[in-house]
Amino acid sequence: MPSSRSSLGSLERSVMDVLWAHDGEHGLTVREVLDRVETGKTLAYTTVMTVLTRLTEKGALEREQDGRAWRYRAASSREQMTADAMRGPLDGLPHEERTTAILHFIEEASPGELASLRAALDAVEERAAKGPRRGR
Repeated sequence: MPSSRSSLGSLERSVMDVLWAHDGEHGLTVREVLDRVETGKTLAYTTVMTVLTRLTEKGALEREQDGRAWRYRAASSREQMTADAMRGPLDGLPHEERTTAILHFIEEASPGELASLRAALDAVEERAAKGPRRGR
């Protein structure tokens, strides 16, 4: 699981966007990521290789060897990584502080965001009412 406590830099986000957009069974090589990443500037092969290595060390990527090259793929979905990043700062807080922080966050939500939150809570409660899934 990626380290959600450290946010991604802009180049790391660009690289992750490439890997999340790739829907193939196998990951991408450094060259394939380099050819697809859009940053508005020319990047060196070694720069992309370093970013991929760091993202792997952070747990954001998985890699497997393919001949002499490595193939990289996202370790989790964009949505899961975002949820982990949001949850990370709350993990160390006592229950009351965590609740207060969540309430402050919700108070700043737009009506549309609140409607989405209500729908998400309804879905979570519905799944919980059905009980644990089998085969896990």
